Amino acid sequence: MSASFHRPAERPVDLVHLSRQTLGDRDLEREVLDLFERQSLAMIKRLREATSAKTWAEAAHTLKGSARGIGAFGVADAAEQVEFDHLDHLSSQAWRDLAVLEERGGDANAFIRQLKVADRQLGILAFPDR
Repeated sequence: MSASFHRPAERPVDLVHLSRQTLGDRDLEREVLDLFERQSLAMIKRLREATSAKTWAEAAHTLKGSARGIGAFGVADAAEQVEFDHLDHLSSQAWRDLAVLEERGGDANAFIRQLKVADRQLGILAFPDR
């Protein structure tokens, strides 16, 4: 696996990165986070059901790019490792790497859901201490 794409962060989504990517547009941030949440679940499902190395690699690569786009760098790093496993995607190591990806994806999606709850309660996308 290559070197980490980012500095380790406490949060599963780097909100400063997200804000830079969206030029501070809160509506766009909401939309991008919603898209990531749906896509991450779909790509994990596709990985679990993959019957070919190509399908495995494409799903992992897609998720890696989506995660980097929103600043979910832990997810991106795990997806990159899963992508490297494509030639032996049925191995026990590949499935262990997929479990790590699922955990990190779950953490990122839980964080996104917390942001949505705050958004509904406050009427704005409430990002704590960017």
